[in-house]
Amino acid sequence: MVEETVRTSLDIPRDLHRRLRETAARKGCSARQLVLNSIRVAVENKSPQTPKKRLKLDPPIISSRGKSFDLTNKQIYELLELS
Repeated sequence: MVEETVRTSLDIPRDLHRRLRETAARKGCSARQLVLNSIRVAVENKSPQTPKKRLKLDPPIISSRGKSFDLTNKQIYELLELS
């Protein structure tokens, strides 16, 4: 039984298309198969990617009153702790 398909078209940059065909040839498959497999992997990956590090803003950089502040880049980097 043949799987029902939908025809679609994509505009991709020439360089990317060339690399797609080269990669498919190295893997011994068609560019179509490589694209379909890539789409399947992306669609089946249902777990959302969470950032490995979260930005902590304790205490907040800007007060809740919205008053202006004067910080140098060095001071900002010291306040930002990635954990």
